[in-house]
Amino acid sequence: MQERRVVRSDSPDRAELEAQGWLVIARSWGAGLIVDDRRRDRLRPLVDRVRTLVDIRELTATDADEALTLDRETADDYPGDVATAHEALTADRATPTADHRGWGAFTLDGRLVAMTFADSGPDVTETDFTVVRREWRGRGLGTAVKAACVLALAEEGRRTFRTGGSMDNPASIAANRAVGYELDEEWLTFAGGSQSS
Repeated sequence: MQERRVVRSDSPDRAELEAQGWLVIARSWGAGLIVDDRRRDRLRPLVDRVRTLVDIRELTATDADEALTLDRETADDYPGDVATAHEALTADRATPTADHRGWGAFTLDGRLVAMTFADSGPDVTETDFTVVRREWRGRGLGTAVKAACVLALAEEGRRTFRTGGSMDNPASIAANRAVGYELDEEWLTFAGGSQSS
């Protein structure tokens, strides 16, 4: 596999890599959101509009098996390269903690069809990942679980949120923009250097 380098699009390293013949093989983005009362009022309808389809709620330890199943079924659905590679859930990571929490969308028969996990640090809450079961995509569920996550954490006093993803995933970009995230970073994944077996 060729060596990879991930740099911001405005980094001076970009010109150096390009001059050395490295090629851009993937683009990714970062985005931020500051939540205030006005933003919270805009988020609620994103959750409410899917309530006839699913139940949106915070995940608990009893949901870990469902989360693992959904993660396995969607493991190959993440576009991009090393910068946006998804790390498969383990039993530990599928179990929410105080700083690693999740929200899910459940069908009427209790099947988990969408979920998002977020990690809260001292100042910033960063999305770990968001995923929707294939046959349920295009219905606003990714947007809804992410909005529910932001709403709940904002009500606990969290204000600053970060997320990111692949430029090859327009649905993810649209969902995050609907929640209110503003794209403020572009990252480039370069391939080049020596080959290794």
